[in-house]
Order: sequence, then structure tokens, then C-alpha cells
Amino acid sequence: MNAKLLGFFSGFPTRHFTQPVADVLKEVLTDRDSLVFISCQPDNYAQNDDDSHGMHGMFAERDMAFARHCVIDHRTNAADAERMIRDASCIFLMGGNATQQFQLMREAGILDALRQSPAVILGVSAGAMNMGDPVVDVYESLTPYEGLGLANITIKAHYPLEEGLLKSVKRVSMSLPVCLMTDESAIFVSKDAIMQIGSVYRLADGEIAPMTQAQLEQIRNR
Repeated sequence: MNAKLLGFFSGFPTRHFTQPVADVLKEVLTDRDSLVFISCQPDNYAQNDDDSHGMHGMFAERDMAFARHCVIDHRTNAADAERMIRDASCIFLMGGNATQQFQLMREAGILDALRQSPAVILGVSAGAMNMGDPVVDVYESLTPYEGLGLANITIKAHYPLEEGLLKSVKRVSMSLPVCLMTDESAIFVSKDAIMQIGSVYRLADGEIAPMTQAQLEQIRNR
């Protein structure tokens, strides 16, 4: 594991970090020079700018403002994207369309730079999905694809799911265990520890049960 910390989030509907999540982040984010967001909607520049400013505001209100922040989308050339990742204190994979985000990272040539980065790497919703391996974007296909592989985990955010979507995810679980994350939950992975905040479940063979610490420990692969 190269990253200082991995943080997997489902979502924050109130657009504020919970206190337990903020406490973990504040302890590790002692270097707050550059915060780099990676878009999940690479062509929606106005929305990317609004979302990145708003998400930086979530850090700022918890006394974790960064000296600068930027977003990687289709405006960013490959050389600049690689430099941003190399210089980042914290990298945040945004939520939205997981397949489009992974394609953006591939096109920008930053997959290896992300895997090797010593920064704090965070992901929310689709971004959290892409940090794991394998990834299943059930909105696009039930066929898994290779993610960043920062941890051995397949995530579906925003649990509980509506019935039709849950049925699709259960089909995936017959061959691949899925981690179901509720909003405001988190999984943090460091070199020394793995912890969860809030409610996280494991779906395997169509059955749902709370994620145990022993199962969490199995996601570490770096």
C-alpha cells in the first residue's frame, strides 16, 4: 500500500463530513498543499467546478482548507493530470458515473500514478467503487471491470437500494461479494489499521449481513 490513507465513502447527503469522519481526516491531513478532484462527468465543466468548490468547502468548514484545489476532467491534458496527481496531498475521486470516471483516468494516463501515489486517496460513491477491484457499475453492466485495485473490495454505495437495483446487485453477489455502504458511512484503510464508521454490510450469495472486522481485514492487498 503506497497511499497514506484510503477512504471509501458512500455519500454525504447533507454535504458535510460527519464528526467521526472529520476526526480521522484531520489526523492524517497534516499536509494540505494540494487537493485534486477527479471528475465522474468529464464534460460537464460548470458542474465539476461547482462540485469541486463545494467539496473543498466540506474540508474548509472542518478546518482542513487546502492551499489550492483543482479538478481533472476533459479540460486537463495528460501531462498536467500526471503532474497534479504527483504533487497532490489528497486525491478525491468524485461521485457520478463510475465507467466514465475510469475511462477518464485511463485516457489521462494516470492509473499507475494513482496506484503509486503516497497521498491520502478518498472516493465517494462511484469514486469509491473505482478505488477497489473488481468494479461493477450495475447501471451500465453486470460484468466486472478491473479498478484501481487499491483494495480488494467491490462497493455499491447508497444502501438501502430500490428493489430492482438490489435484485441486480444480488445477481452480482452470486459470484462476487459486494460491500453495501450506507450514506455517511466510511471505510478507512491505512498501513496499520482498517476501520469502518457507520453501517456497512456484506452481500454474498444473495444474503446481506453486517460487515465484520475479519471481513474488513481481507480487503487489504497493498
